[in-house]
Amino acid sequence: MQRRDFIKFGAGFSAAAALPLWSTRVFAAGHPSLPIPPLVKPDAQGQIPLNIQAGKTHFRGANLTTTWGFNGALLGPALHLTRGSNVTMLVTNQLSETTTVHWHGLEVPGNADGGPQATVAPGNTWKPQFQVDQPAATCWFHPHPHHVSGHHVAMGLGGLIVIEDDESSAATLPKSWGADDIPVILQDKRLNNHGQIDYKMDVMSAAIGWFGDLMLTNGAVYPQHVAPRGWLRLRFLNGCNARSLKLAASDKRPMYVIASDGGYLPEPVKVAELPILMGERFEVLVDTSNGKPFDIVTLPVVQMGMVLAPFDNALPVLHIETTSTAGQKNLPDRLAALPAIPSTDGMPHRMLRLAMDSKVDMLGMQALMDRYGEKAMAGMSMDDHEKMKMGSTMAMNGMEDHGMAHGGKSDDKHIDLFNANFINDQAFDMKKPMFDVKKGQYEKWTISGQGDMMLHPFHIHGTQFRILSENGKPPAAHRSGWKDTVHVEDAISEVMVKFDHLAPPEKAYMAHCHLLEHEDTGMMMSFTVSA
Repeated sequence: MQRRDFIKFGAGFSAAAALPLWSTRVFAAGHPSLPIPPLVKPDAQGQIPLNIQAGKTHFRGANLTTTWGFNGALLGPALHLTRGSNVTMLVTNQLSETTTVHWHGLEVPGNADGGPQATVAPGNTWKPQFQVDQPAATCWFHPHPHHVSGHHVAMGLGGLIVIEDDESSAATLPKSWGADDIPVILQDKRLNNHGQIDYKMDVMSAAIGWFGDLMLTNGAVYPQHVAPRGWLRLRFLNGCNARSLKLAASDKRPMYVIASDGGYLPEPVKVAELPILMGERFEVLVDTSNGKPFDIVTLPVVQMGMVLAPFDNALPVLHIETTSTAGQKNLPDRLAALPAIPSTDGMPHRMLRLAMDSKVDMLGMQALMDRYGEKAMAGMSMDDHEKMKMGSTMAMNGMEDHGMAHGGKSDDKHIDLFNANFINDQAFDMKKPMFDVKKGQYEKWTISGQGDMMLHPFHIHGTQFRILSENGKPPAAHRSGWKDTVHVEDAISEVMVKFDHLAPPEKAYMAHCHLLEHEDTGMMMSFTVSA
């Protein structure tokens, strides 16, 4: 959305939800137990089978919801990989439509990365092979088919990847999976009147993204976890399509961030609140030694459409209780040594400009307000609303001149939604990589969202980078380590990247907005890496 067109917008579920196959316990207080995905290691041949399949999940009400999952009805296992090991993924598609699987955060060659070119047709098996060659980190895997990534993620496909190395194995951190080391996958869903996932790519989704009013944690509604008394390790993933989150403890106890997307920070970083963008991961330690129960909550954020109930107040997403068993007692002073960032003088420089079609953007805003009312535009003054209405009317008139209309109705077929968003004035073209990068060479990338008021979490495949500046400011301490996603919002962000694997034209790497509906509608580019 362009500055001249718009002014910037400011800003208890039923606990009886059924769980994924990982767990069936329900606590007496009414909270379901936090489902813990199994931690799956490669077999003796280095193989991990992943079957993409449909199933049924009970979220709320009387209906079972059709969902998709890896090796089950919803989400998938956590893949446990060790640095230096060779792995073969056996990805079998048991769905009725083509999909892909991307290893988000892994530094692997383009032919194993799982971008939109690496399609797996129904009934077929994809067998990417790669060596794990990066530090300990929490990464994840999810579908990446062009135009429908948002739909496939909304249906439930996703899972964590836990990488370990010698340093992490020796570290004095909580390591008991499912006890004091727990995955926390956060996603919102929207269900229709029949209890089915209500996904549609319309003009509102193309502009705002797809969001819902049902918040899930590891596939369950407001679950509970019982942990030992001591330091509790939470591996957070924002797996939402379009919703940014702001996490905190309900009793305001501090959280200590120990790792970002690509691995450990130099030392724990104390925070009261933890904003987390779509696709990002953070590992956090929380002290539970006082034995008092508390919730992890997500606080209201300033993002269009994301202030609707129940997200207009602190929303609990995970309840924590403790046992009398003693857990990890010490918070480490040091975690990992990060290399110094080299000087960017003389370094190759790329400029990437993110933009959205102003007409589609305007109509998406109007559709949002038509559907949800002015509450969806929280933070706007009356003058701002009038400017929006005037701009929407002008856009509407312009589109009607071309036989177009808005509101997610049947006339959406006349709008080219899948080419409505851009990088360097181009919508994504899978056959045309934007540029070539030399293997092992540092580059400075400047990603500009200036003049565009929308949130763009920008993700780069095939690397873990360092943030030089984020929206014109130095990165926060907990965002200064290894990252694969950077915050871009009406400003300029700069990152230093290096690619250690090849990516040929037919299996190029991607870089894109991780608001999935922006990605699906053109805000993505490909690039190659050559020797």
